[in-house]
Amino acid sequence: MVLVLALGDLHIPHRAPDLPAKFKSMLVPGKIQHIICTGNLCIKEVHDYLKTICPDLHITRGEYDEETRYPETKTLTIGQFKLGICHGHQVIPWGDLDSLAMLQRQLDVDILVTGHTHQFTAYKHEAGVVINPGSATGAYSSITYDVNPSFVLMDIDGLRVVVYVYELIDGEVKVDKIDFKKTTASANSAH
Repeated sequence: MVLVLALGDLHIPHRAPDLPAKFKSMLVPGKIQHIICTGNLCIKEVHDYLKTICPDLHITRGEYDEETRYPETKTLTIGQFKLGICHGHQVIPWGDLDSLAMLQRQLDVDILVTGHTHQFTAYKHEAGVVINPGSATGAYSSITYDVNPSFVLMDIDGLRVVVYVYELIDGEVKVDKIDFKKTTASANSAH
């Protein structure tokens, strides 16, 4: 069992002062094996904070990140799953499932994690999953000012991934889950 935190679009300090306190109290060091960040951390202090939760940090570059060394896209393998990360401002139209599916095929990944829209979404699509963890701080976007803070925790175990969505709604953390199992056909083609 591997726990992977997926988050992005924090926009600290420009659009939000910090992560919500209820999220910070949940994100403790030693529990999470990987952090995937879709970008727009904006400042180095956020990067340093995430490193305290988990040193295995994978980040792609959002259009507001000061750090220019973050890549546009990144792929990694965790257990039986190949994951792809991209901020998402490059995907036109933004958040469009067909365009995201095309990126998923280009990167040849089982799970694609993108951001930019600041709205949580998760789809089982074709032979994989497309996830947008939303904005971890609830920062507004160019699309909407009405954003609930959210992040995703993926529990990867063998050919199964359980995606837990944590969303802060009216001061309470709500959790939802999506269960995805890889078929052996997609497991064979992933290698």
